[in-house]
Amino acid sequence: MYCKKMTLSKWLWLGLMASLFANSASPSIGTADEFNYDETKVPDYELPDPLVTVDGRAVKDADTWRSRRRPELLDLFESQVYGRRPPEPKELTFDVAESRPEYLHGKGVRKDVKVFEPGPDGPKQLLKFTLFVPRESERPVPAFVGVHLFDTASDNPLPGNLLQEDVGEPLPGEKLLDVILDRGYAIATLNPDDFCPDDKQTFRQGVLEHYYPERSGPPGAEEPGAIAVWAWGLSRALDYMQQDPQIDANRVAVIGHSRRGKTALWAGAEDQRFALVISNDSGCGGAALSRRRFGETVARINNVFPHWFCDNFNQYNDREGELPIDQHELVALIAPRPVYVASAQEDGWADPKGEFLAAAAAEPVYRLFDRQGLGTDEQPPLNKSVGEYIGYHIRSGKHALTDYDWLKYLDFADKHIGPAQAN
Repeated sequence: MYCKKMTLSKWLWLGLMASLFANSASPSIGTADEFNYDETKVPDYELPDPLVTVDGRAVKDADTWRSRRRPELLDLFESQVYGRRPPEPKELTFDVAESRPEYLHGKGVRKDVKVFEPGPDGPKQLLKFTLFVPRESERPVPAFVGVHLFDTASDNPLPGNLLQEDVGEPLPGEKLLDVILDRGYAIATLNPDDFCPDDKQTFRQGVLEHYYPERSGPPGAEEPGAIAVWAWGLSRALDYMQQDPQIDANRVAVIGHSRRGKTALWAGAEDQRFALVISNDSGCGGAALSRRRFGETVARINNVFPHWFCDNFNQYNDREGELPIDQHELVALIAPRPVYVASAQEDGWADPKGEFLAAAAAEPVYRLFDRQGLGTDEQPPLNKSVGEYIGYHIRSGKHALTDYDWLKYLDFADKHIGPAQAN
């Protein structure tokens, strides 16, 4: 049996607030007395087996995983952690508000896309996003999409520079955007302020207010939290990409850092149209195992960010062992598609070891599809990438999405969805 017992930093707020609202790993968030950073104090725990159904039956083949176990797990994560996905729009229209073919000295085309849903009073704008496409592409290109990958209000967005926090010497952000475009990828970013603000008082403005206009009083126990709504928004960006002739919508990677890494994982789990999923320093409620209670815990994340998850998640505060699922099964929901989980050495708040262990524990599901995951049970050395369909690295430095991380993700994407993989 697979189950086993074990022991063992609106986007980027300024100044001191960054460490609180970016789900940072800084030890200044909580003292050593409040949170555990000692492997010897990790409690004994038993992981639920991803290959055993709710009624105890073993899952021995990919068909049973797809037809039975995967829907079970998806339902558990929806009902107990993230909340039920907002309704899927039956019909969408898109307005490309602006195109700048001269951007980056002619290397890229910038598109500012607005997404609308028809309604009795006329089209309702659901969200908007910014997309850059390589200018010199002869066929549809693969793409990355995420939340707050760069500043959509800026004329010079800087992916890769935005979330740096004193981590070595980063490449200039514009140079990184050059690299992404030069390697044949488009890149899109959403700003959730217009459809689900990252604020516990106002997060229901936008999408939730649109789809749940009659609700009064507290939300239902399974009503979606902000992470579920952000993930829903990423799917709407993918809806647009499916009708843009410059994008190969069958080769779109969803990517995120920190809370956005949680979002990317959940988006990839729910929407199987995403061809590749990347989680950067996602921590608690992302790739890290909840049962380890290392760094940020379920109780802490629910108390400080009560709008991120559904109300049902609160019943597991300080009771992680009672969760019917754990985050290795979230990673497993990506199978058989490639997924990359990454950590940072100084990011104890996000539990790097717990992130690695979750990635490793998803491997049996990938084996059902005859695909190798990490291919190792040992966490790799610093700054070394491992894995086939499950990728992983732990880099030196702090909680950030760095140029080092991006270059590893580009290499992983090249292998699975890159320009050379076009049909």
